[in-house]
Amino acid sequence: MTFNQPQTLKTIAEIIGAQMIGDDHFPVLGTNEIHRVKSGEIVFVNHPKYYDKALNSEATIILIDKEVDCPPGKALLVSDDPFRDFNKINTHFTKIYNFTDELHEVEVGEGTKIHSSAVLGNDIKIGKNCHIFPNVVIGDRTIIGDNVIIQSGTVLGGDAFYYRKVDGNFDRLISVGNVIIENNVEIGNNCTIDRGVTDSTIIGEGSILDNQIQIGHDTIIGKKCLIASQTGIAGCCIIEDEVTIWGQVGMASGVRVESGTVLLAKCGVNRDLKKGTYFGLIAEEFKQFLRKEIKVKNLK
Repeated sequence: MTFNQPQTLKTIAEIIGAQMIGDDHFPVLGTNEIHRVKSGEIVFVNHPKYYDKALNSEATIILIDKEVDCPPGKALLVSDDPFRDFNKINTHFTKIYNFTDELHEVEVGEGTKIHSSAVLGNDIKIGKNCHIFPNVVIGDRTIIGDNVIIQSGTVLGGDAFYYRKVDGNFDRLISVGNVIIENNVEIGNNCTIDRGVTDSTIIGEGSILDNQIQIGHDTIIGKKCLIASQTGIAGCCIIEDEVTIWGQVGMASGVRVESGTVLLAKCGVNRDLKKGTYFGLIAEEFKQFLRKEIKVKNLK
C-alpha cells in the first residue's frame, strides 16, 4: 500500500506507539507484504526465523518485535506485536468499507454494461466496453481495464486468507490492497480473486479464466494465460506470460511458473517451475513421468 503522501518514521511510530531506531524524518512511503515489498516501505516480522529475510529485503523500514542491529540505510520500528501494529498502520491510512457505506467514486467507461444485480464497492474503476454479468461482486479499490468480461457469481476483491493463531483463536491480517484486471480479460462463472494484503492481485492482459477458479492474495497472473476450471492458486504466486493451466491444478504459496509452461490436469505445484510441461500430484516433467510409468508397468 502506498500512502497518499509520504510519512515520517516519527509519525508512524506515534500512530502505533512503537520505539523507533532511525532519524525522526526518515521517509516512509507505504507498507507491503514481504513477497512484494519495495524500497521506502514497511515490512513486519515477528519471528526470529524470518528476521534475516526481513532485514535484508527491499524494505527500508522493518517493524519488528525485538531490537536488533539496524542495517545501513534502513530504520526500525520496535513493537511488542508487529502483526497488530501492521494492521493498525494499514487501517489508519486505508478506510475499510466492506459494503457498509453508501456507494461513491465509481468510474465506468463508455459502452460498459453492468447487470442491476451486480454489487459494487467503493473507489472502483471500470474501463470501456466491459460486460459485468448478474450477481458479480466487485470489492473496494478494484481496477478493471477495457473489454473485460466477468461472468455470473464471480467475486473480485475478497479478503486475503492470511491469519495467525493467538491463544487458540485466529487473528486476521486486514487486506488493504486491491485487484487489477487488465484489458481483454475474460473471467468465468463463480471465480474468486482475493485482493492483495497491501499490494495488488493482478490478472494480466488477454488472460482467460474458466469457471470456479480461486486466486489468492498478491498473486500475479501474466498476459495471455489460460486457466481451466477448479484451479486453486495460493497467495503471492507469479504466473508468467502464456502459461496454460488445466483443471484442478493446485499451487502452493509463493511459487513462480515460467512463461510458456503447461500444467496438466491435477498437477500439484510446490516449487518454482522452469518452462516445460508438467504432470503429477507433485509436479514433474511430463516425459519423465511417462518414463517412470513405463518402468513400473514393466515390473509386473
